[in-house]
Amino acid sequence: MTKSALQIARAAYQPKLPKALKGAVKVQEGEATHSVADEEEIKKLFPNTYGMPLIKFVEGENKEFAPMNVGVILSGGQAPGGHNVISGLFDGVKKLNPANKLYGFLMGPGGLVDHKYVELTADIIDEYRNTGGFDIIGSGRTKLEKVDQFEKGYEILKELGIKAVVIIGGDDSNTNACVLAEYYAAKNYGIQVIGCPKTIDGDLKNEMIETSFGFDTACKTYSEVIGNIERDCNSARKYWHFIKLMGRSASHIALECALQVQPNICLISEEVEAKNMSLDDVVTYIANAVAARAADGNNFGTVLIPEGLIEFIPAMKKLIAELNDFLAAHADEYAAVEANKQREYIINHLTADNAAVYASLPEGVARQLTLDRDPHGNVQVSLIETEKLLSEMVGKKLAAWKAEGKYVGKFSAQHHFFGYEGRCAAPSNFDADYCYALGYTASMLIANGKTGYMSSVRNLTAPAEEWIAGGVPITMMMNMERRHGEMKPVIQKALVELDSAPFKAFAAARETWAKETCYVYPGPIQYFGPTEVCDQTTKTLQLEQAK
Repeated sequence: MTKSALQIARAAYQPKLPKALKGAVKVQEGEATHSVADEEEIKKLFPNTYGMPLIKFVEGENKEFAPMNVGVILSGGQAPGGHNVISGLFDGVKKLNPANKLYGFLMGPGGLVDHKYVELTADIIDEYRNTGGFDIIGSGRTKLEKVDQFEKGYEILKELGIKAVVIIGGDDSNTNACVLAEYYAAKNYGIQVIGCPKTIDGDLKNEMIETSFGFDTACKTYSEVIGNIERDCNSARKYWHFIKLMGRSASHIALECALQVQPNICLISEEVEAKNMSLDDVVTYIANAVAARAADGNNFGTVLIPEGLIEFIPAMKKLIAELNDFLAAHADEYAAVEANKQREYIINHLTADNAAVYASLPEGVARQLTLDRDPHGNVQVSLIETEKLLSEMVGKKLAAWKAEGKYVGKFSAQHHFFGYEGRCAAPSNFDADYCYALGYTASMLIANGKTGYMSSVRNLTAPAEEWIAGGVPITMMMNMERRHGEMKPVIQKALVELDSAPFKAFAAARETWAKETCYVYPGPIQYFGPTEVCDQTTKTLQLEQAK
């Protein structure tokens, strides 16, 4: 395989480990835990893995560990640093006992069920250290939720002598990990299951998981290209750039990028919902900023839009919830309706309020709302071209204002969607270190007999030496939510909190950014050079931890 100069140089990078993980470790147990909500239901569903204590690793004394084999699965969408989680896990497992083996299940959880795997040897691991992507074993979105899947998985785990499985994924994948851990514990199969917090969306976090891995790199990657667009925007001075960013359920990416690049406008879905804004309210908000800048002779600007915005507009949210439930129950019937009659069919089967909202939408957006659901039964919001919908509606409003003499400028829009560009970038130094520490921590959780835990590394704005490694019971993060029309236990998503330090910092500056041109150009991720350039964390983490 031909390698770029950067790949060759990055292969030599040695990720930093917390001091407590550098030698032998021992477990320090904290207090017993309980779920974030719906305690009785969660307790009933997870009797074997509920209420376990928080864990912190501290320096211990050397002891011998019997040989054991470990399996690893990459689940869901890619996030920068996944390969370093596996590298850290490999190094940790080999340090415990050089006879230990690590097996990678291919193309996600489906590889466990279908018995497709590869032994990950030092030669393979060394090719992938500090690289982006999930291509070492591939990823997939198979949901682990049925008994026959658990049993099929158990067959191959038994055959390979695997004592523990590490599932690297987001909130849904870690929910699956928790369900699997509970099942194997209930059956006394002697198989441990450990999760690792992955998602560029940044919505898998709490006091024990300060950030999900990949968020740092993805935001820095997007911020570089948004900065480039801002510079172009400020040079040509004739376009409004509408930029949609990944973040299906939460606006963490949009908020972090806004803090890094200082655009004219950044919409935060959670605020739109809290203020009960309609689609027209959002459009008017943007149009007012465009008109104000035009009055100063500035017919250009940048607008950041979270991918999931449409679902947070209350009227749209109600419509989508009814559509999700209706299509879960009538998918075949809907598919049999002629394409030109599908819109009318939907309108006739919705409650009056939702039918009115649906009928008011442009044809393209209405169609996008009824396309195939994702594996979790939700609208695939990334297929909805929100950036085009908003710019089109802003254009119409400005044309009406012009006719009334309220607006004097010119409005011309460009559209962008940054998603895949950030998911497999070469990890920043922060993500390279953090992921390696998460993988290494997972090996220590396994060595200490833990199951149903997520690997946790905290104190992340401090130097890596001072990071705190341990484990958090996955049940602690769970609540009950409606999926596919029924209530299911899932990890609670962390949304942008409007009283949080990152949001307050943004809110304090946005009026100035809207009127003036305050763009910041972060440039590409730096891997070599002064630590203040190379090792900085996200603005979100800095503000949350007041650093």
